[in-house]
Amino acid sequence: MDELKQIIADFQMDQLSAYGNLPERTKRLISFAVLTALGTLKSIPQEVAQALSAKVTPEAIAEAIFQCAPYTGCTRALEALEEAERAMHSQGIRLPLKSRATVTKDTRLAQGLAAQYAIFGKGNIDRNWESAPPELRHIQEYLSSYCFGDFYTRGELDLCTRELLTFCVLCTLGGCEPQLKAHIEGNLRVGNDRQTLLCAINWCIPYIGFPRTLNAISCINEITNK
Repeated sequence: MDELKQIIADFQMDQLSAYGNLPERTKRLISFAVLTALGTLKSIPQEVAQALSAKVTPEAIAEAIFQCAPYTGCTRALEALEEAERAMHSQGIRLPLKSRATVTKDTRLAQGLAAQYAIFGKGNIDRNWESAPPELRHIQEYLSSYCFGDFYTRGELDLCTRELLTFCVLCTLGGCEPQLKAHIEGNLRVGNDRQTLLCAINWCIPYIGFPRTLNAISCINEITNK
């Protein structure tokens, strides 16, 4: 066990950390998103301690986990948040944290659409709504109001960070290549360039392994080499 831990730690410190220029805060937030997507709860307390030492706010940690819910499903996000809050409490963080919600039941749809427009372009989103058959139109409403209205509009993390975390979650889940490619384009649109995406997936390697990493790089290449 100790030998394997040392090999992994050396890889992270000697090679992964030397690549690219992602801020430490961003790396720590990515770690929470990836662990949530994997359902690897035992690693979260250590990540909380490391994130707090790197001056990542408790609210940012929580929001990185919140951002996962529409993609991982609610159970993984709730369990990860519970574990993170338990670790925060042990570190002397006062709970509950202040809510970062910015929408109401009356505004979540409109603000969710605004977020979608910013990420994917108004024309693309409007076409998705217009082309949806009647029996599936509710899915478009769920995407706009729940996925984007309830989560992308929250405070503490900006749109670029949330979209980068979504990219990492989709890479982690695997089997989501159509959605991954759409979110690669979305990342590019909100200001996360090819190098940022490569740095993010590089940081994910110890968590997700090389097959999913290489699949993600293939998707990045397909989109950015058009």
